[in-house]
Amino acid sequence: MLCIFFIWGDVMRSLAYSLLYLGVMISTCLIQNDARLWAGKNSAEQKPAESKLTLSREKNMLYIHGDHIPGGKIPIYYLEAYCRANSTDADWVKHTVVKHETQTLSMNEDRTVLKLKCTVADGMTVHHKITAKDDEVDFQLVAHNPTKQRSEVHWAQPCIRVGDFTGLGKSATDDKYAYIKKSFIFLDGKPALMPTKNWATKARYIPGQVWCPINVPRTDVNPRPLSKNVPSNGLIGCYSADNQWIFATAFEPYQELFQGVIRCLHADFRLGGLKPGETKTIRGKVYIVPADMDAFVKRYERDFPEHTKHNK
Repeated sequence: MLCIFFIWGDVMRSLAYSLLYLGVMISTCLIQNDARLWAGKNSAEQKPAESKLTLSREKNMLYIHGDHIPGGKIPIYYLEAYCRANSTDADWVKHTVVKHETQTLSMNEDRTVLKLKCTVADGMTVHHKITAKDDEVDFQLVAHNPTKQRSEVHWAQPCIRVGDFTGLGKSATDDKYAYIKKSFIFLDGKPALMPTKNWATKARYIPGQVWCPINVPRTDVNPRPLSKNVPSNGLIGCYSADNQWIFATAFEPYQELFQGVIRCLHADFRLGGLKPGETKTIRGKVYIVPADMDAFVKRYERDFPEHTKHNK
């Protein structure tokens, strides 16, 4: 009888363990299924990833914002000026600048698409569509001359302030030109840090530096010191304070590259004096990318294949 009792106890314990194991397995399966269901639901409800860059505009300043941007934002005087030809040795105010007004047409809710309209004093209009993406800002412009006279405007200036990006802004140094040592163009097919070779020092207005492509008259550029060197392409940029990022900009068609006097860099675009009724498109980009120059140059050359052709 005692033997039967022990055997019965073993059977009951074995059954209890089996039931316990079965319960654990069922619970685990239910939890996993529930987790998969929730994952699927959350995936379906998840919104598309937001752009890393956003835009804002205040008065005539366009701002590119990004948490990863040194300084938090890049200010652009957009546009600083529309300009006449024969400007290289002319009075900036009395001769070169053609007055204009810029109005905001629209900004989308997530601040990634901005539309502007410029009305120039000679009647020309320019519509701008500016789109912020993950690591670039794209500019698409349409210029139109609705008048019966040829437009006086041959080029225009977006003035991009890069002092804070380079870590050499006003709060870091009183030297307004310290930032140029982190800035570059391309000469002889290679990046060339500023001051570049054959740095010019004489002009109507000093300091600064202008580089003119071979397809633009050297009489039609900024009245700052004009380098005798022809840039290899239309790219101008700089490195961030920690050297982890590259800022660069380019426009097509472009008039000049310019290192300015307000801790700024320019890739100024060309209009060429629109004929009556003529319409012209211009495109540009601002890049904010990791500091892999070789990879970046390949990307730029895909975006602007015309620029390497201009200077061959």
